Amino acid sequence: MKNKNMKLSVEYLIPKYQDNLYQAAFSVLQNPADAQDAVQTTMIRYHYLNQEFEDEEHIRKWLFKTVINASKDIRRSFWRRNKVSLEETMASIEFERIQDQFLFQEVCSLPEKYRIVIQLFYYEEFTIQEISQLLSITQSNVKKRLSRARDKLRNVLEQEDEHVN
Repeated sequence: MKNKNMKLSVEYLIPKYQDNLYQAAFSVLQNPADAQDAVQTTMIRYHYLNQEFEDEEHIRKWLFKTVINASKDIRRSFWRRNKVSLEETMASIEFERIQDQFLFQEVCSLPEKYRIVIQLFYYEEFTIQEISQLLSITQSNVKKRLSRARDKLRNVLEQEDEHVN
């Protein structure tokens, strides 16, 4: 049985997790400023949270679940009217290879329910079970969303490959 007696400092968590939390938030919001707000909100909630965790992995899962929920709250917000377009955001990100930029654009163009599972599975390396818990959906639903997202990406990439060749 694990002890519930761990609470890491925000000063430790921010440098370790802020980039990954930002990417998860961005996959929901597709807006840099809103994604930063979601991360900041998550860190503030953690700081004031009167709860201890089993271990650092438990904290990590709590952070991701909270940032995803904060992102969804921001997306529903009345104030989210004057957002930066995805095209403007893409212009501000530097990629090492043009293929990376193309793949990122295609992932961003997926519907949110597919984008977020791709982000959590491939970039954050959460398991299907963990994604299921984070998103409060069944494991079979996670698998189905991953499969459909892969199919959509595969189709687009094959079409692009045909245009190049």
